[in-house]
Amino acid sequence: MSIPGRVPPSLNPLQLEFPQSLAVYDDYAAAQKTVDFLSDNKFPVEQCMIVGTDLKRVERITGRLTYNKVALGGALSGLWLGVFVGLLFSFFTSGNGLVQILSTAILGLLFGIVWAVLGYAATRGQRDFSSVTSVVATRYEVLVEHKSAAQARELLANLPGALPNPFA
Repeated sequence: MSIPGRVPPSLNPLQLEFPQSLAVYDDYAAAQKTVDFLSDNKFPVEQCMIVGTDLKRVERITGRLTYNKVALGGALSGLWLGVFVGLLFSFFTSGNGLVQILSTAILGLLFGIVWAVLGYAATRGQRDFSSVTSVVATRYEVLVEHKSAAQARELLANLPGALPNPFA
């Protein structure tokens, strides 16, 4: 019986049928090496999945923010937006397109500076740094469908440096 609105497991590429843990690794490269080894040995790798677990958010501080840096970032952002809008307008209006592109670029530049500086001033020094954030996994688990788990474990036993999961 099918449930309305639910994709059957056989049609969902991100779902395995009764998955079992094959191995757990500390980095993605090791998990990828395992699946590649299975593929090289003619294992049906479409029955495998690499799952990143124990997710954590990492924020890398890239620099100190000042009004000058914020204004420069706002200027560049506004400039490209102004050029883009100017290009669009030039396609649909008659007249000198270059003048239109330049005028919208200048307006965009000014708007970008004002908007960025006002936004930075509104934080009142609560965040005087720039950063890049990402979500990373601390462990990577290779899962395999139950019907092929024994075959995968046998093949994996031949991979030098493999780290099979003792709880699988």
